[in-house]
Amino acid sequence: MRYSAPRGTQDILPEESSRWQYLEGKFRETCRLYGYNELRTPTFEETELFTRSIGEHTDIVSKEMYTFLDRANRSMTLRAEGTAPVVRAYLQHNLFAQAPVSKFYYITSVFRYERPQAGRLREHHQVGVEAIGSKDPAIDAEVISLLIHYLDSLGIRGFELRINSVGCAECRPAYRDALKKTVAPVLRELCETCRTRYETNPLRMLDCKTPRCKELMANVPGLTTYLCQECDEHLAGVLQYLQILGTPYVVDPKLVRGFDYYTKTAFEVVSTALGAQNALGGGGRYDRLVEEMGGPPTPAVGFGAGIERILMTMSAQGISVPSDNYPSVFVTTIGDQSREAGIKLLADLRHAGISADTDYSGKSLKAQMKAADRLRARLTVIIGEDELARGLIKIRNMGTGTESEVRVADAVTEITKALEHMPT
Repeated sequence: MRYSAPRGTQDILPEESSRWQYLEGKFRETCRLYGYNELRTPTFEETELFTRSIGEHTDIVSKEMYTFLDRANRSMTLRAEGTAPVVRAYLQHNLFAQAPVSKFYYITSVFRYERPQAGRLREHHQVGVEAIGSKDPAIDAEVISLLIHYLDSLGIRGFELRINSVGCAECRPAYRDALKKTVAPVLRELCETCRTRYETNPLRMLDCKTPRCKELMANVPGLTTYLCQECDEHLAGVLQYLQILGTPYVVDPKLVRGFDYYTKTAFEVVSTALGAQNALGGGGRYDRLVEEMGGPPTPAVGFGAGIERILMTMSAQGISVPSDNYPSVFVTTIGDQSREAGIKLLADLRHAGISADTDYSGKSLKAQMKAADRLRARLTVIIGEDELARGLIKIRNMGTGTESEVRVADAVTEITKALEHMPT
């Protein structure tokens, strides 16, 4: 029997993995510039961590989590999102005692049992940051700026920042009541999901993608007109800092996020290159989550961005990714003595920090040269029996086709010099 990857998952093959490594490396580099440190959390957590943080009535908790009982009959769930595990680690290890503001980033996989679609699989991958400990609107702007900086560093064009405030426990109830009052006369026209959300989580109706629901929601009031003074001033502060940073934005009064823990700032970055599934990343502020998970009252803000969506956008825009997954040197051999010398040279090159490979299938010299060309080696070493008897090997520049003979004892030094003088 032949097996396939489970539906909604994928294998990242060698020719693709270099693109992933490039994106991950760029994200690490960007986070370093902003003073964020990597935090890695387990692939599964206690189920209650997600039900309490995300919200019992959200689609993720009610329909999409991968939950199982372990051998001790404890309910566990595969990582459903990135923020709650970071907050759990922040509290468990008393990281709040180390600095007034803690700044973390993560690169991780997320699991949700949903209908697989372009850029969103049942196992998908995210990069994200969390800044915990400050209510200053400047740090909201920093988090947003970091995401924009990262996308810019990848060469992505044509994306838009949409921002809103979802209020707080003081002002949100008034908006929720106004929203339900406005929607009540057309409730029967909404989709089944929105009719359920009307009772359990009315703000999520604003996020429905069903055409008729979107049409009806166009007539409801926006969140910004119901903000309390504190939330209104906080949003104004975030927008002011974005202007100072030169970051364009669009205020979307009906923008909401899929998790119940968000307060005040909510934002998304969307791409014009992806059609309906156009969100590259998003996040916001969650000032009550740390306290709800057993910690002291602690403000926080963060975002998550989908690696698959970013890769799709880069492909749609024709953005190539530089790859270093090719050997700098390919060693070819002819005969047994040549083979022994080739294996020794391979080891010497690798220990000198030079990527090198050879043929292990017993091919002819012609076939080995074709392999070197296919692997895009910059130099090919040819070790023939006659040359070896004279203590020499040949080095061929694969770009120009020129060859030179060097002493075996000087091979690593001469190859290093040759590579240094070749264009990268």
